[in-house]
Amino acid sequence: MNALAYPSSADRLGDGWRHSSVLVVDDEPGMRHFLEKTLASRCAQVMGAESAEQAEALVRSHRFDLVILDITLPGKSGLAFLRELREHGFSGEVILITAFADLDTAIEALRAGASDFILKPFRVTQLLNAVKHCVERARLARENYVLRRAESQRRSASPHFVGRSERMRRLMDALQRVAAVQSTVLLTGESGTGKELAALFLHQASARAEGPFVPVNCAMMSPELIESELFGHAKGAFTGATKSRDGLFYYAQGGTLFLDEVGDLPMPLQTALLRVLDDRKIRPVGSEQQIPVDVRIVAASNRDLAAEVAAGRFRKDLYYRLQVVEITLPPLREHKEDIPALVQHFIELLAPQLGVEPIRVSDEELAYLRQYDWPGNVRELRNLIERSLILGSLNVSALYQGLPGGASRPAVWESGTTDLQTLEKRHILAVLESVHGDKTRAAQLLGISRRTLQRRVAEWTQQG
Repeated sequence: MNALAYPSSADRLGDGWRHSSVLVVDDEPGMRHFLEKTLASRCAQVMGAESAEQAEALVRSHRFDLVILDITLPGKSGLAFLRELREHGFSGEVILITAFADLDTAIEALRAGASDFILKPFRVTQLLNAVKHCVERARLARENYVLRRAESQRRSASPHFVGRSERMRRLMDALQRVAAVQSTVLLTGESGTGKELAALFLHQASARAEGPFVPVNCAMMSPELIESELFGHAKGAFTGATKSRDGLFYYAQGGTLFLDEVGDLPMPLQTALLRVLDDRKIRPVGSEQQIPVDVRIVAASNRDLAAEVAAGRFRKDLYYRLQVVEITLPPLREHKEDIPALVQHFIELLAPQLGVEPIRVSDEELAYLRQYDWPGNVRELRNLIERSLILGSLNVSALYQGLPGGASRPAVWESGTTDLQTLEKRHILAVLESVHGDKTRAAQLLGISRRTLQRRVAEWTQQG
């Protein structure tokens, strides 16, 4: 049994090889060593075994993307070993090689789960092409999984922050400096300030831009399943685990894993995450495997993690491990001068997606928007513009309804001289007319409750 160290990347044929782990199973020492040496300069890790029994032990303790397997082995045959691999949930690629085979054997091998079939003697280029295709399929499988978890538009778009205020300039300067290094980053700030956008910017502006960006919302994941989601699991690890599964750390190989709302991680998972940050290895649930990972961690939280540490709800050592670089995103109320640019940006972005005509927002309406404190920050402004585009005009009533109590209401909105009330009344009546007086439907379109709508209409009726 032989394990080769991580080689230089100078001779790799492409990024798809860089994070691949290969197991060579052949009882002929010359062939096995030749294959190991050929692949060592191209793959992250290459290991060898001379029998199916040795290979079984390695598969239990390591994660392989590809197995190169000789059909003729002492004891258990390569075909029998292949069938066992598939029965136990091995999802990697398998190339079968043999000096003695016919068409029936090749068909049997493919039915058993082989990815490719090569006859000895073979040319080096033939082997490398087969390995390259298998590695590429494995990479595409990982990327497809990531793409299913993320919005295609968000992943394909070039992330950028809108605004030229001093706060935004300082934020962009910090993000650009940090993107150039590999350090772990902690993004803090209120909900809706754009922490995921900042994480995506850090990824796409870094040397890892060609790798995957894998976002994980820790607050939305079941505490019972989050360990499996992050680290993967072996077949039979728990009830319902009918096959083995790779975790999100594995899918993020060579890229960035974004842990949003990291403060919501249960304490046992905080311990596991700290171990991964220190060792750069993960262990799937129910498995003995220690899988090396090459992943940059960007974490985010809208909580005060220092206060969470003081309260005993967050590990101090993990906090300091994540806080290598900390960047705080400002709330929208601290850079209201960017609101006009943000409004125009969201109109231009969302109108084509919704298939509607852009709306015009007057200077007076922009003035109203700048008087609001935006507790939901940029996300709340985006939602307002989206609703307004659907309705055909600025949905001031939804904004007005969203004010968190009279104390937050701008003084000018309390004045009897402002025409905000008139604007709101005109808009609500127009929506009611468009749905032929259906108050339930109108309330849904306006983003307010039916009771609130009824109260508004009753007040106007009393006023005449």
